[in-house]
Amino acid sequence: MSLEELKTSKKVVGTKQTTRALKEDKVKVVFIAEDAEKHVVRNVEEISKQKNINIIYVDSVKKLGKACSIDVGAAVAGILKE
Repeated sequence: MSLEELKTSKKVVGTKQTTRALKEDKVKVVFIAEDAEKHVVRNVEEISKQKNINIIYVDSVKKLGKACSIDVGAAVAGILKE
């Protein structure tokens, strides 16, 4: 799984949307920005680990936001299951 796949796949962006999708078992992989505030991403990280969902760490929120085709940074994103 790469950032390129994130650009072209159906996805959720942001902690709220990603958390909701994780709880509904709709996510196949999670991307987390390494420079994001830890308290912001902690819940997503914990749920992902509990559900054995792969976590891919990205260098920065800016890079993750760009990969999600948004003009602002993103701390968390997830690729949805087909």
